[in-house]
Amino acid sequence: MHVSHLTLHNFRSYADIDIPLEPGVSAFVGRNGQGKTNLIEAIDYLSRLSSHRVAGEAPLIKAGAERAIVRAAVVKDGRTAVLEVELNPGKSNRARVNRSPLPRAREIIGLVRTVVFSPEDLTLVKGDPSDRRRFLDELLVLRAPRLAGVRAEYDRILKQRNSLLKTAGSARRGTSTQEGALSTLVVWDEHLARTGAELLHARLHLVDDLRPYVGKAYETVARGATREDADIGYKSSLDLQGVLPERSALEGALLAEVERRRKDELDRGISLVGPHRDDLLLDLGSPDLRLPVKGYASHGESWSFALALKLASYDLLRSEGDDPILILDDVFAELDTQRRHQLAELVAPAEQVLVTAAVPEDVPAALSGVEFRVGEGEVSRET
Repeated sequence: MHVSHLTLHNFRSYADIDIPLEPGVSAFVGRNGQGKTNLIEAIDYLSRLSSHRVAGEAPLIKAGAERAIVRAAVVKDGRTAVLEVELNPGKSNRARVNRSPLPRAREIIGLVRTVVFSPEDLTLVKGDPSDRRRFLDELLVLRAPRLAGVRAEYDRILKQRNSLLKTAGSARRGTSTQEGALSTLVVWDEHLARTGAELLHARLHLVDDLRPYVGKAYETVARGATREDADIGYKSSLDLQGVLPERSALEGALLAEVERRRKDELDRGISLVGPHRDDLLLDLGSPDLRLPVKGYASHGESWSFALALKLASYDLLRSEGDDPILILDDVFAELDTQRRHQLAELVAPAEQVLVTAAVPEDVPAALSGVEFRVGEGEVSRET
């Protein structure tokens, strides 16, 4: 799988731009602030309908513009499809495949698959649990695009349930307002348990599938490491006792835990049970003595673990279908010489690799290919 053409209209710093691309390595080189990351961000956005740089969509639209368009020709198995997303702030986005509208924009997710390496990857190790949950969920959706709808539904249920908890918790006991909110809350408990169980079930199986790839990747990028040195696990708001329950069992367990913690939730006005409270555990050390990466690992070890997570994602997706497009966004400037060389050697065989760098010297020799110069709103191919 590769992108053969990229067209942007009012996306980030670009009013209109068209760029032909090829399989293999393409490097976008230019000073910081010239718009090189905007180009690869657009391709990644088509894959996930989200940015690896910002949480919302408003920054993706050129200042003063009403909407933005990202369009890419994607080649898979020798056949080309044109994917397009129209970003409309404050309104529903629109998506098209070969100019035919899709019922929902999220149905375009997964038609092109990307794995991004960027300086922000360090937050996977040093950041909050929400960063690791997002990593899991975005990988989930690339594996099974229908789970984008499950995520959206869970977020809607959570928002509604939190509103009811605040209403019931702040109302005087025994009043009609509190009784009405509590009665309605029972219905939303069931929604949360059902949808949360589906999301939790998918995450647990993802972590189980990803684990061997993480160990293998860490052995490759960390000097002197073995694949037993790195491990991942899942920390749930439920007591799972190290097993992978069926979805029906998870639904029952979520509902029981919600009922058990009803008083705490009413006191705090938020949902305390569900996959939105969970975390991806990252550990280093021998099987006999595991320590959490966060707080114990050195800066180099943290970087190695972050790279291992991304490489493991790539290997897992590749094992299930086409090569994802690899995007390396200014990542080599953050790495020491050894890790720079190792990462370049590992990703070079991919069908398409897109690299951004401030200077040509930041692109390792193993990733020699087509070079584009980016500056003053223009993108030109070097001869």
